[in-house]
Amino acid sequence: MNPVLLAAREKLKSVTPLKRDCGRVCGAACCRSPENEETGMLLFPGEEEAYRGKEGWTIRETAMGPMAVCPGHCDRDERPLACRLFPLLPVIREDGEVRAVTDLRARAVCPLARQGRSALDPAFMEAVREAGSLLAADGDQAAFLKRLEEEQEELKRLRKALGGQEHV
Repeated sequence: MNPVLLAAREKLKSVTPLKRDCGRVCGAACCRSPENEETGMLLFPGEEEAYRGKEGWTIRETAMGPMAVCPGHCDRDERPLACRLFPLLPVIREDGEVRAVTDLRARAVCPLARQGRSALDPAFMEAVREAGSLLAADGDQAAFLKRLEEEQEELKRLRKALGGQEHV
């Protein structure tokens, strides 16, 4: 696996959105697919190799790239980077600074995402920012983050067009 990706995953190995298991707040909603659906987390470039053929895991191709569908419960050390970042997303500003923002896709399942970043452990937010800074220094990872940010902007536009809040 790409060393930058490994370093980013390591930054988020021991921090979580709350100082306790946040899955207890929502019944681990982010680890369960709704009935008759198969949902998962997008894999960062080079991460797919860690999950292809792994027992209990399925890889699905999406328009955004490979998505890992987990068995519903896993060892924290095995989680994809997107799971470790959830419910935040590192974005690269025009000046090159990396910020940790709420991932708008998380709002549908995560009560912490609906409450905003003030509900999250500051150490977690800083680890997401630091992981994002590592990713921003790698061309493939930075391009993937940019695609995720573009998707966020499209979600904002749709929300505004449908009469919802523009800024979340």
